[in-house]
Amino acid sequence: MNSTSKKLPWLNLVLALGFISFLIYFSFKYAPGITELTRNTEQFRDLILSYGKKGALIFISFQIIQIIIPIIPGEVVQIAGGYVYGTLIGVIYIIIGTLAGTALAFCAARIIGYPIVKILVKPVKITKFKAVLATRKSESLIFIMMLMPGFPKDALVYIAGLTPIKPIRFMIISILARIPAQIGCVFIGSNIHQKDYTAVIIVVAITVVFIALAFIFRRFVLPVKRLY
Repeated sequence: MNSTSKKLPWLNLVLALGFISFLIYFSFKYAPGITELTRNTEQFRDLILSYGKKGALIFISFQIIQIIIPIIPGEVVQIAGGYVYGTLIGVIYIIIGTLAGTALAFCAARIIGYPIVKILVKPVKITKFKAVLATRKSESLIFIMMLMPGFPKDALVYIAGLTPIKPIRFMIISILARIPAQIGCVFIGSNIHQKDYTAVIIVVAITVVFIALAFIFRRFVLPVKRLY
């Protein structure tokens, strides 16, 4: 065994401890405040716009953090994005943040491994998820799971990092599957800011119907019961 291979376990241990410490500290210290801030859309808008041109980077950072820290609801950040930037620009920034956050979470799980994921997901569910991702239809199932409203998508990113799936393919599948829901959330935020509540009600109603259908047919779509 050469010196490089001897160092790798120690490096992984240091990375695991560092990332786990970050997850725990940030989750307890800042996650509740971020959730509350993004729910207060007017206050959030004032904060982002106060940074001028740097505000876009600040907002994208919020979306990245939301992916890395799964307990922060993605919907509230996306609605806030629409409230601040409107539908088109809001969706673009959300996709950029999702891409960066997904890459970071996936790579962290791929490099460090199981110690990170078991903090975010119960071991029994990790086993079930991995069983799904080990099937021949894994890519189709990932797309369906990422598309379904209410599914723990950010946790799935970490679990996928434990599987042999190629990072680029996973990134493409997960980003494409997330876009419809993200557009809907950003659209809602944009129309709340414009006080077009009719459009908001229509989108919410469509979303509720879609969630109900997804809940009813989830067992026919997913090969493993009670994934969420």
